[in-house]
Amino acid sequence: MAQIHLAERAIITLEGDDAEHFLQNLITTDLERIAEGEAFPGALLTPQGKVMFEFLASRTAAGFALETHAADAAALMQRLTLYKLRAKVTIAAAENDGVTVFTDGEAPEDAVTDMRFSHAGMVIKRLPGRHGEADADAYAALRIAAGVAEMHADYAAQDAFPHDLLFDKNGAVSFRKGCYVGQEVVSRMQHRGTARRRLVKVEGASALPAPGTRIEADGKPAGELGTVSGNTAMAIVRIDRAASAERLAVGGTAVTVTPYAWSGITLEAASEDTD
Repeated sequence: MAQIHLAERAIITLEGDDAEHFLQNLITTDLERIAEGEAFPGALLTPQGKVMFEFLASRTAAGFALETHAADAAALMQRLTLYKLRAKVTIAAAENDGVTVFTDGEAPEDAVTDMRFSHAGMVIKRLPGRHGEADADAYAALRIAAGVAEMHADYAAQDAFPHDLLFDKNGAVSFRKGCYVGQEVVSRMQHRGTARRRLVKVEGASALPAPGTRIEADGKPAGELGTVSGNTAMAIVRIDRAASAERLAVGGTAVTVTPYAWSGITLEAASEDTD
């Protein structure tokens, strides 16, 4: 059983009679889809539709748990509290030593399945607390292989729309439930098909440079590297520029860009859109 401890993760709990209704009206995820033992991706957006906070939402016996980056936990709790008003919900920080990821599908009974990886055919489970050893490189490689972007590693707060991160494809965004913060902008992008930036896999013949290095499409900026592991990386790129470019390069080295198969996005379709 491979176990990777992530010290930088934190858990926020929401409990009370109004917990589900309260969250459902705020975040992008449709909570009704979440079954016991599942953790779905989601976000709290700005009114302009950009991702302010991201997290994994799962059910608990008394409500919901949100797993997020530890650096964002206090600010996320503060933001949720601003919306609380008279809702019967208690928002609290759980006491746990990070989160442990189980990479082969075997895990303690109370671990939850990370549904972000299921689209790539991978069974990854998560459990609060330290149950393994830190291995940032191994976790990075898993995320790159599956197309799982995370804030701080792949994009900054309020710098990306949900579509940029494939949230419209991986269950993080619902287009059927009622309104939530930023919903109007996200729905407009969906129905008009105006998303141009997309998360893709980047590969080079040799080790790639550091995250943040610019990706150039025929000399024009197309994006920046996010998480890097050896000669592979993730990046949010202008998919139309990547599709039409004769040469893609990072730091002068040629690279290939491949949309994640599970997303249904293709460079061929993006190329047709630019014609």
